[in-house]
Amino acid sequence: MKVVYHKDFNRSYCSDPAAAEGRIEAIYDAIRDSVTFIEAVPAAMEDIEACHTEYHIDHIRRLGLFDIAALAAGGAIQAASIGMGEPCFGLIRPPGHHASANSAWGFCFFSNMAIAVSRLKRENKISTARILDIDLHFGDGTVNILGNSDYVSICNPHGMDPNNYLKIVEEFLSEDTDIIGISAGFDNHREDWGGLLYTENYREIGRMVRLASQRSGGGCFAILEGGYNHRVIGQNALALIEGMNET
Repeated sequence: MKVVYHKDFNRSYCSDPAAAEGRIEAIYDAIRDSVTFIEAVPAAMEDIEACHTEYHIDHIRRLGLFDIAALAAGGAIQAASIGMGEPCFGLIRPPGHHASANSAWGFCFFSNMAIAVSRLKRENKISTARILDIDLHFGDGTVNILGNSDYVSICNPHGMDPNNYLKIVEEFLSEDTDIIGISAGFDNHREDWGGLLYTENYREIGRMVRLASQRSGGGCFAILEGGYNHRVIGQNALALIEGMNET
C-alpha cells in the first residue's frame, strides 16, 4: 500500500504540546516495513483557494506556516488521487479537520480533506464523496467547507461502546459513492483521550471502508488527523492501513 509522506512532517510546527515531535516518527516506524512511501508535494495555490479565503491564507503566511500547511494539503491531494485506483494513506502533518474557510483552530491550518476532495470534484473524477471522520473531536472545519455541498456526505461517528460505534460507521458506508475519505484521528483509542476503541477496531474500520469502496466501484483513502499517545498511535495507524489493504 502506498503512503504519502515527507520528512518535513516530522518537525514540530507550533509550540503547543499536542503538536510535539514524535507522532509522525511513531507511525513511520510502525508501518515502514509494510508500505511504499511516496514523497508529498505542496498543494497548488488554486487548490488552497478553492477552500479558503484570501484573508485566511494570508493569515497562515503571517504565522510562517504556509509552506508546511501547503505540503500537508498537497499530500492529501496525492492520497486522494492515488486512492481512486488503490487504497492510500496520507501520513501528513499538520492536520486539517478544524480548518474552516476563513479560520482555524486545534493545530490545523488548511482543510486537507476538503482541499483533496474538492480537487477530485473539479477534475470530474468523482460525482459523490463520503467522508468518515473517526477523530475524537468533531471535524467542524470539514463541515464548514463541504457540509452544504450537494455531493459530499460527512459522518463523525460516536458511541457508548465499540460495537455501537462500528454500527454507525457501517450504516454510513451502506450507500454507494465514488470516493471514501477517512479523516484518521486515533485519539478515540482506549489508551488515548477518548478511551473508547481498541486497535482491532481501526483494522475493522479500514476493512469496512475498503469493502464499501469495492462494492461501489469507487476508491478510498485516509489522512492523519489527531492522536496523542505516541506509544500506541503507530499500531493503530498500521491496523487501519492493514484493514484498508485487505481484499
